[in-house]
Formats: sequence, C-alpha cells, structure tokens
Amino acid sequence: MQALLERLRAIVGAPHVLTGGDLTAWEQDWRRRERGRALAVVRPASTQEVAAVVRACAAAGSSIVPQGGNTGLVVGSTPDGSGTQVVLGTTRMAAIRAIDADNLTVTVEAGCILQNLQDAAEKAGFLFPLSLAAEGSCTIGGNLGTNAGGTQVVRYGNARELCLGLEVVTPQGEVWDGLSGLRKDNTGYDLRALFIGSEGTLGIITAATMKLYPLPAAQLTAWAAVPSLDAAVALLGLAHRHLGAGLTGFEVMNRFALGLVARHMPQLRVPFVERDDFPYCVLLENSDSESEEHARARFEALLETALEAGCVADAVVAESLGQARELWHVRENIPLAQAEEGLNIKHDISLPVSRIPAFCAETDALLAQEIAGVRLVNFGHLGDGNLHYNVQAPEQGDPKEFLRTQEARINHLVYEAVARFGGSFSAEHGVGGLKVDELAHYKPPAALAMMRAIKRALDPQNTMNPGRVL
Repeated sequence: MQALLERLRAIVGAPHVLTGGDLTAWEQDWRRRERGRALAVVRPASTQEVAAVVRACAAAGSSIVPQGGNTGLVVGSTPDGSGTQVVLGTTRMAAIRAIDADNLTVTVEAGCILQNLQDAAEKAGFLFPLSLAAEGSCTIGGNLGTNAGGTQVVRYGNARELCLGLEVVTPQGEVWDGLSGLRKDNTGYDLRALFIGSEGTLGIITAATMKLYPLPAAQLTAWAAVPSLDAAVALLGLAHRHLGAGLTGFEVMNRFALGLVARHMPQLRVPFVERDDFPYCVLLENSDSESEEHARARFEALLETALEAGCVADAVVAESLGQARELWHVRENIPLAQAEEGLNIKHDISLPVSRIPAFCAETDALLAQEIAGVRLVNFGHLGDGNLHYNVQAPEQGDPKEFLRTQEARINHLVYEAVARFGGSFSAEHGVGGLKVDELAHYKPPAALAMMRAIKRALDPQNTMNPGRVL
C-alpha cells in the first residue's frame, strides 16, 4: 500500500493525505457508534483530482469511502476496521461555481457546507430551501448522496427534487458531466436520480446544479398545542386548505421530547411546557409571496378555524423573525437534549400521514407492554409523514445496557409495525451500514435484485463504499 500512498500524495499533495495523528473526525461516525481505521484520508481539491484518486485506488484494489461533513446517522461514511480503505473527503471542494438568476439555479461543488449555500443564495436575492439541523456542517454532496429531507420537504421536496444536474466521478475514474440546468430532459434513463440517495456506492458526486426560489415576502411561524395526533393530522389538512403552497413546515413533537429540551437546555423557552393538558405540539410555518399583512390575516384565520374545530388547544404566533428562530431552536435541539438524557434507540420512519395516529397508538402500547417504563421521544416532519420515533431507557435504567440488550428487539417491534402500516424503516437518514439487514428483510426481492444488478454494472470491483446499503 506504500506505493498507493505515494501516488495519492503526488495527486493531491502530501499535506492532504493524512495517515497519522488523530483521525477521529474521519474515522468515527457522528453518533459515536462505530470507529474504523483508514489507510489514509485523502482530500482532493478538484474533480480532476477526485478522478485521479479513484483511478489510483482502483488500480491498487483499495476501496473508497466518500465523506462530506460526516454528519450521517447510519454509519455510512466512515471506514471499516481493516485499515485498507481510503476515506475521500470533499471539504476542499467547496466553491459555488455559478448562480444563474434567470434560470433560478446555482451550481455548487460537493464539499460546500449547506449553510454557506443558503447564505450565498440569500445574498443573491434567492432562497435555497433545503434546511436541517446539521446545516452548519453537512455538505451538499452528502445531502445528495443521502437524499436529505429536513424541515421544508412538505413544500419543496427532498434533495432529489431540488437537484437538476450532477457531476459524478464513476468507479472507473471517469467524469460524467451532467450539470444541466434543464427542467425537462427526456433522453433516456435518469442517471441524476440514480446517484442521488445511493450513499456513495455507485460513484462520487463532485458538483451539482440546484434549484433556487424567490425569497418569500412574508414568513410566519406558529406553535400550537394539540389534544391528539388525530388533531395534528386534522390541523395539517386545514393548513393545506388555508395556506396552499405557502405551507413550508409542519413539525410535531410529543410532550416528553419537549420536556427533555426544557430540562437540559433551560436557556430555551419551550411554549406550554408547564401544562399537562395536551400530548403534542405542532410547529408550523407559512412562507408567502404576498404582503405580510395579507399573509398574517390568512395565517391567523387558519388558527382561529383550528381552535373552533378543536384541533388546537392553544397557540402562539411569532411576532418577529427572532421569535420564530427561537421556536425552531426548540425543535432542532430535541436530538441534542435526548443525547444529554443518555444513549437511545433512534428510528427514522415514514408512513402515510393518515395512518400515523393509529401507528403511534398501537406501537406506543406495544412497547409499554413489552418494556416497563420505556420512554418515547416522538417528533418529526408530520407534514411529509416522517417521524423520528425514538426510544429512551426507563428513567432509572442504565442507558448503555438498555441499548445493548434491547436495541435489536425494539427495532424489530417498531419496523414490523411500520411494515404493517405500509411505511418505510428509513425516511431520510438512509441505510448506510447500520440498516443493511433491514433493507434485505423489508425490500421486495425484485427491488433488491435490480439494485444489486445496478451496483454490479456500475461498480464491478466493489470499489465504492462497500458494505453500505447492500
């Protein structure tokens, strides 16, 4: 492998081939569930350097693990323990190549941090709507590789819907320039959609052309206490009817999740947390092109209708962007508060919105019956049917022991229930290395056969992120 390392140094420069010192940032996943050992961490600065690195690794028989911000939650971007894999980090490829104002697109390199793209778009007078908790450190390449979702999917869709074109380095080290800004192109298979969500197993995304939108003239945010999940779903229906395409966010959070934020982050003000007459809260957002006055009138009419219909027990509307950010901070800090409470069992599931109340009622009761004292942290993107249905150890229990002894059993109970209700065990986090067995179990055999055929055809040497997804 020494010859490969020398070749990699010649391609990207010796300072950008890391083989010694503390490589924890690249070798350990964000949740600290697994720690691998890389042959090297290689940080190319251009698409041409990525292609040369891929060719060198393929010739040497060394597999590659593409990595952006390493913020994934399913152990999909860290090396195994063999010490033979090359971690290819994209963070030196962070340029925004071009903004096409008339075409409402931006072309950006894979290593660009999501928040930097949001800021650049806003500076140019546009909105880039992909938004998630890790936006200060996750990268566009990783967002596309996992088909990231986030808080505005209800209006703008996942990362796949926001992408018009890609530049990709294939497992053979060839460069596919598909950076089209076209919204219509019926010329064969949609290769762009194939690479998005493939988690680095089919090639390395090096750049993308993404959609931009006009900045909204008005943005309104409300926090509503609801008497049940059925009421939350009814409120969602009212929001669709009253706000139409203006509905950009609709998040649900159970009382226990909000109680964890209040307990571990007392500096944050959690609305209604002292009350015990409702099990859930909803955070909803309306972005509109009309004036603030007209948008607020429609927004408040929605809440009045919901109060009269019994969908909402109480509600507050943010009076400023600062207050709106404070409400979003509460929602975004639920995962951090849960981590402060101790190790937990995470689920990223999706279901038809209409079936979510029945799923939660049945699965809540099942888990309570099977594991005395279990605590449920249920929150997520109700607007698009995505729940983070997480399970915390009993209050006096040992979180590490709970994770060790109960994770497989709880996963089975939850995923079987998800399947019964017609859902998916992974909504936006992906499969990675953590859920490979679940994919093999729950994906139809015909779908698995097609996926494996695609992998064999594009990556016959199994160079790209082996052991992930399939």
